[in-house]
Amino acid sequence: MTARRVLVTPRSLSAPGPSAAIDRLTAAGYEVVTPAPGRQPTTAELVAAVPGAVGWVAGVEPIGPEVLQHADALRVISRNGAGRDAIDPRAADAAGVTVLTARGANARGVAELALGLMIEGLRGVTEASAALRSGTWERTAGREVEARRLGIVGYGAIGRHLGRFARALDMEVVAHDPFLDDADVPLVELDTLLGTSEVVSLHVPPGPDGPLLDARRVGLLRDDVVLLNTARSTLVDEVALLARLEAGHVSRYSVDAFAVEPPPASALLAHPRVVPTPHLGAATAESSRRAADAAVDNLLAELAEC
Repeated sequence: MTARRVLVTPRSLSAPGPSAAIDRLTAAGYEVVTPAPGRQPTTAELVAAVPGAVGWVAGVEPIGPEVLQHADALRVISRNGAGRDAIDPRAADAAGVTVLTARGANARGVAELALGLMIEGLRGVTEASAALRSGTWERTAGREVEARRLGIVGYGAIGRHLGRFARALDMEVVAHDPFLDDADVPLVELDTLLGTSEVVSLHVPPGPDGPLLDARRVGLLRDDVVLLNTARSTLVDEVALLARLEAGHVSRYSVDAFAVEPPPASALLAHPRVVPTPHLGAATAESSRRAADAAVDNLLAELAEC
């Protein structure tokens, strides 16, 4: 009997070399197919690989109708991350495919990155380092975190980790999350959070109605704000934000995840008070291991019921 095929497309899992997660799939009797080892597959490669596959451990690659219309045997897509915005929900439903995510697996890694970017922004580390590399000795007064207000937008697994870290540093922490009635920090309206927080950290998925921080809400931010976006660049109206930066407002914008990766060059990413990072949030050995284990657990459990 021919082994049932499972696609594995995350770069961290498809790269050549030993992988405990891959070993678990083969031990369960599945043939593992990696159409683009160690890199993000193209749409054409996915179209060629998906026919006959019953399961798919997916990464950040876009999965739309042009791919899923060829998924003649696919039952489940199991992402090795918390988001599912790269997967077209209507196309998945039409193909009869269940979409699962590794919720919480990368929460600590993303929260630690946000914490580091927060301190970087408050202390101006990037500018000071760049000046020293160019031969200039520049020291500017930064801000310590104690008693400063951190506003967390989205108080799920990542937000709770960040809130715990920040309170350990004696920060005042508030959060906005319309899906919560109670939390271990005060819950406030989004406009209040944006207008009163020296640090704002975004931990929500993108919505269907445009940027959460539209031009009006970008205008609510304090002039000295450190804005952290480890969720998705599309959460912020980039035109409005660039205008505020160029007008001398907004102390720092740090952004780690983009609608298109790598993102195209832009005036916003080139701005001296913007710190872009190449989707480092979950790029830790520990997060990768937890996410891979969770994705494989979810896939095997779903296929066992098919």
